Amino acid sequence: MTIGFFDSGIGGLSVLAESLRRLPAQNYLYMADTLHVPYGTKSMEEVKAFIHEAIAAMIQEGIDALVVACNTATSIAVEELRTLYSIPVVGMEPAVKPAVEMNRATGKRVLVFATPLTLQLPKYYALVSRVDERGIVDSLPMPELVRYCEDLQFDKAVMKDYFLTKLSPYNLDDYGIIVLGCTHYPFYTDILRGMLPPHIRIVDGNAGTVKRLTALLHRFGIADNGLGGGNVRFMCSGGDPAYLEKMRFALEFIRGNVFRTEDAL
Repeated sequence: MTIGFFDSGIGGLSVLAESLRRLPAQNYLYMADTLHVPYGTKSMEEVKAFIHEAIAAMIQEGIDALVVACNTATSIAVEELRTLYSIPVVGMEPAVKPAVEMNRATGKRVLVFATPLTLQLPKYYALVSRVDERGIVDSLPMPELVRYCEDLQFDKAVMKDYFLTKLSPYNLDDYGIIVLGCTHYPFYTDILRGMLPPHIRIVDGNAGTVKRLTALLHRFGIADNGLGGGNVRFMCSGGDPAYLEKMRFALEFIRGNVFRTEDAL
């Protein structure tokens, strides 16, 4: 049994790392649409076409379930994918709801980091409108951060300067939680922890996504509870061997240097 993970680039590896922790007996196929990364700065029509082309290639590889490990791609295409294919399809959304619930008693605000396209889509506004009855959610576009991640720019000094510049208009004493609303962003969790005030929690939607995946695998009767597995195969739309190696490096990086479970939702 093989679970497919899809993203525009290496960001979805942060979700795959969570799945490898929770579902170590499964086998995985990870597909990056390297010809078109990043999605977050492109039009919805362009991105939708890219997604369908890449997912069709994954289906041909014989995947048994699909995780759309990209908030932007989920917003644009996940419902269509569910009608097209009979396998379980799991999408993502920024962890705004659990963040709001966690902040109810504190009186603090929630700040969502996301791509510009995610923040422009009706699905995001519907999510915030549904869960943010007190008006405590603010949204901050991070258009450069996906490219930094794709370039493996993890230098602490460089990235700290970037985040300080982006956050300079905000009084961080007002905030209790920062939501990482793009799967590329958890690569910077440790850097953010080292520079933010200690009262601010950093959360993402990765664990919640894998919990939904686990439930769907059982519902469809295709969960593999045996030992072994855990094999990961990589594909990319550009077919670049160097990018395949980058994905291997990035997965080991996030599992060994960044990946934490206490703040995942």
